[in-house]
Amino acid sequence: MTNDKSGRGGRSGSGSGSSADKPPVTWRSDFSRDARAPDKRTRERERQASPDAAGGRPGERGGASYGRSGEQQGRARAAADFVSGESQDAAYEAHAEARQQRSQELRLFGLNACRAAFANRPQDLRKVYLTEERIPAMKPVLAWCAQHKLGYRVVTDEDLRKLTSTQHHEGVCFEVTRRELLNVAELIALQPAAPAPALLVVLDGVGNPHNFGAVLRSAANFGVSGILLPEESSLTLSGAACRVAEGGAEAVPLARADTGALAALRAAGFAIAATVVRGGESIHAQPLPARLVLVFGAEREGMRDALVKAADRRLTIPGSGKVESLNIAASAAVLFAEFYRQHIGT
Repeated sequence: MTNDKSGRGGRSGSGSGSSADKPPVTWRSDFSRDARAPDKRTRERERQASPDAAGGRPGERGGASYGRSGEQQGRARAAADFVSGESQDAAYEAHAEARQQRSQELRLFGLNACRAAFANRPQDLRKVYLTEERIPAMKPVLAWCAQHKLGYRVVTDEDLRKLTSTQHHEGVCFEVTRRELLNVAELIALQPAAPAPALLVVLDGVGNPHNFGAVLRSAANFGVSGILLPEESSLTLSGAACRVAEGGAEAVPLARADTGALAALRAAGFAIAATVVRGGESIHAQPLPARLVLVFGAEREGMRDALVKAADRRLTIPGSGKVESLNIAASAAVLFAEFYRQHIGT
């Protein structure tokens, strides 16, 4: 007999022969026999007899006599796979829900942008972050938060820089529910009945959020009735655009333009005018239509040829010629101001 250090009685062998005749043998906790130096055939037999190979539980020998049947093992594996699949599905759904929630929220920053959002839709407020210096200016917001049990946090300037990814946060950041874009029919329904003047804008190929914000600011100032973004446009209302807009993003309806947008707008009594760098008529040559859709292209690429061809008129802003053109934000401001002068401000 040999002494087993694990506390179990171990035998050096069975039947006749001394301990010197056969190599010593140990016994594993799963009761499968394991020689100190087994050959390849022995290792293969033990692998097939192990609980892992047979699907048995730890502590029981594999095989039909001691383990579960093949059918039971199949059901067990199927159940385990089902539970694993359910866990994966739950994790995926939770991730998708969080991602959808993030996509439905907009992180605003900038004093005027946040003030305008709160003034127009306080019910969409979700979170408030501000520096201590902004507390006096944000007292109405904080009072509303306290009344509606909405948390707010006083943070450092550096915290806000990290939260907004910019140093131009102006000491305040709101997380608000993002407004859904209107469709063309909904935007048309918001317009005053003819012959009242109304100016709509299509931004084709514009992608810079700062330019978008500047256009929104001018649009709000000059009473533009709505802005349409093409279906394929990646342009979206971001925190940077809202900050540059200085509150104008809350005053101008936004819509998504589908392939039939221009036809629907023309049927609603709007004339379509494409703004071009050269080759168009001066915006001062004759009066602008009282119900007008202005189409702007990207600063370098311009607008698509199909939109230029679909337009009823082509308009150019006259100038000295010392520079090639104005950028989209400046061009929009000039045209908005001219429409306002002719139809709204008089």
